[in-house]
Amino acid sequence: MARKILVVDDERHIVRLVQVNLERAGYEVVTAYDGVEALEKMKTENPDMVVLDVMMPRMDGFEVLKNLQADPRYQDVPVIMLTAKAQDADIFKGWASGVSSYLTKPFNPRELLVFVERIFQSLDEPPMDEENVWEV
Repeated sequence: MARKILVVDDERHIVRLVQVNLERAGYEVVTAYDGVEALEKMKTENPDMVVLDVMMPRMDGFEVLKNLQADPRYQDVPVIMLTAKAQDADIFKGWASGVSSYLTKPFNPRELLVFVERIFQSLDEPPMDEENVWEV
């Protein structure tokens, strides 16, 4: 069964670009065009990951992220910020807010795909056995 990714951006051409590339890689993609719609889709679609823009109408990406982290059902869903907000302060705010990755526009769709695959790989890895951890 394909993993499901929610792509959220108010720019329809960006949503379509991300959607096509993720679907070609075998993922199921659902879309939303603002933060309020994103939270609604979380409830109905139960995605495995979210690719989230910051600057959107009705509710920005950081507010969406805060809502997801406050809900036990979604706290462990990885979020990739995909945004034009490329200032150091914005990037720091993204990492400090708990995103799994922060990618700035313009972006390379293959780079996004690498982030998606690495995040899913890390989720699939078994937890480290305490007996096998090296002592320092």
